[in-house]
Amino acid sequence: MAELVDIAGHPTWVEDRGGPGEPLLLLHGGLSNSDDLLRSIGPGLSERFRVVAFDRRGHGYTADTDAEFHYADMATETVRVLEDVIGGRAHLVGWSDGGIVGLLVALRRPELVSKLVVIGTNYHYNGTVPFEMDQDSPIAQELGKAYIERSPDGPEHLEVVFGKSVAMFTSEPELTTTDIAHITQPVLVMVGDDDVVTLPHTLSLYEALPQGQLAVIPGASHGLPLEQPEVVTGLIANFLAAEEPPRTFMPVRRAKPAEG
Repeated sequence: MAELVDIAGHPTWVEDRGGPGEPLLLLHGGLSNSDDLLRSIGPGLSERFRVVAFDRRGHGYTADTDAEFHYADMATETVRVLEDVIGGRAHLVGWSDGGIVGLLVALRRPELVSKLVVIGTNYHYNGTVPFEMDQDSPIAQELGKAYIERSPDGPEHLEVVFGKSVAMFTSEPELTTTDIAHITQPVLVMVGDDDVVTLPHTLSLYEALPQGQLAVIPGASHGLPLEQPEVVTGLIANFLAAEEPPRTFMPVRRAKPAEG
């Protein structure tokens, strides 16, 4: 069921698909919307979890405000959805910007996060390769089309949202591996082998996490959830269902229990 919900005084588009298991909150990417994840990995996850998604301010079906975009504010929105819609603790699955938001929520309000999955996620803005983000590029055109189809602010507001997004992408986030080391929940780090988030940066994220797991998917880009939804869904479902820590024949990083 999709509806507008008052989140911190702002009408916010939320879809609660229900489901038989624990709550799972999908966090969409930047300049994107929840439909991307609900249509790709949502169906498979809904078989096992109560799947919830929401469009952050200025994205999808949720109107914008005059405020600039900041990941900290997006984390605040997410906390309120967890508290007011889900009613507490949930698994978080974040793609791109959604993964950044997930990391911030896990740091700020760890009691609200059971397990965390981040897909194509950088913890610092310097962790991505240079890529084309002008409004005439093919990816920008596709994102713009999706925005115009959904936004209550009208097509003329796209340029504003694009500008605010690029300003955020090029200056945030600014987390360090020391910050990341404070995330004690189990975290699955997923990335395509041809992602805009560099593999060294992704590896540093994984290595900093006390209870991290890493999946590098071959033949995939930053669009991993859309390109290989069955692979992504299977990995997520297995990770969320597994007992921690994993049992392996030759443990190295897991030879000793993680300190929490």
